[in-house]
Amino acid sequence: MAIFSKPQYSTISIKRKDIPKGVWTRCPISGETVYNRDLERNFMVVAKSGYHFPLPFDKRIELLCDDGTFNEMWQDLETVDALKFTGEVSYVEKLARSREKTGMREAVVSGCAKLGGIAIAISVMDFRFLGASMGSVVGEKITRTIELGLEKNLPVILVCASGGARMYEGILSLMQMAKTSAALAKLKEARVPYISVLTNPTMAGVMASFASLGDIIIAEPGALIGFAGPRVIKETTRQDLPKGFQTAEFLLSHGLIDQIVHRLELKGRLEFFLRSFGYGSGN
Repeated sequence: MAIFSKPQYSTISIKRKDIPKGVWTRCPISGETVYNRDLERNFMVVAKSGYHFPLPFDKRIELLCDDGTFNEMWQDLETVDALKFTGEVSYVEKLARSREKTGMREAVVSGCAKLGGIAIAISVMDFRFLGASMGSVVGEKITRTIELGLEKNLPVILVCASGGARMYEGILSLMQMAKTSAALAKLKEARVPYISVLTNPTMAGVMASFASLGDIIIAEPGALIGFAGPRVIKETTRQDLPKGFQTAEFLLSHGLIDQIVHRLELKGRLEFFLRSFGYGSGN
């Protein structure tokens, strides 16, 4: 028998409180603990399971747009509390908190850029800002993006993520559904292509308007997509709902969307479609 031997198990005890916060993230599919820096380098996709975490607007732009080509527009549009919304926390205070947390002025960033050398008009929604709910400024920036595509014959790409219309703005928010849809009707009449990219989640008034009107509709894997929540639908229809009926995979099998594309393959797929529409480096 050896005089000295290694212990069979580590004698170091690691407690949960000893692990620094914000360093690791647990994958909700596999339960795997992923180092945050690795997750960020992979654009918030878990390498092994393929689970897609939400992606901040700046990383989304980095993912889709050619380096240094994104030109943000309409940054000066300012949300106002037209209805003087009151509650436990005022609308004005909620806006201030979201701006401080995200560094954004509103829930969408819009402008022009190049993708694979092709000039595009693009808007990217970010769920961190009040659930990317669609208020007057969000609707206006989406509409201006569409109108930019119409004016300059630029294909339009809208990256959607939202909980729906912004209740703090009441009917003013709901009218954005009509405004964005009307702008897309003009774009379609001019035969300028529009690609809608649905990310997790895309719900309610956004899904019931511009998000579902793309010439091509692409979704990320596992994205939650729908109008009302499952509980509301079940109470209204009084029927049991199919399992996973609001996932991208279910909607693909029923023809509502055209493709499910892994995030890291999205730029290449979008470029393929744009070139198929006849756009190229000379446009």
